[in-house]
Amino acid sequence: MEDEVMARPSKYPRELRERAVRMVAEAVERGDHPSEFVAIRTIAAKLGIGSAETLRKWVRQAEIDGGARPGKTTQEIGEIRELKREVAELRRAKEILKAASAFFAAELDRPSRF
Repeated sequence: MEDEVMARPSKYPRELRERAVRMVAEAVERGDHPSEFVAIRTIAAKLGIGSAETLRKWVRQAEIDGGARPGKTTQEIGEIRELKREVAELRRAKEILKAASAFFAAELDRPSRF
């Protein structure tokens, strides 16, 4: 899609998210921590990320976006959100048109006073 999907503004800048995900991947690759979650917890604390779960979700989404894990990519999620918005808008428009056509049909059925 050409238009950028308007998502909820993140508490954390994109650069921080990308850096944190890179740091986790590097720490796991080097074997600096006994498990991936320990690496995530440590790096989240170092970078001031409120919850290790937040960083874990970023890591999982990055794996999906990179093709290393199955799931919907960030782009696909954005497209689905946009399509859902369009569907909701079209349904509202349909209801308005249905009400308008019923109104005008009723007007045509009324006997003329002349």
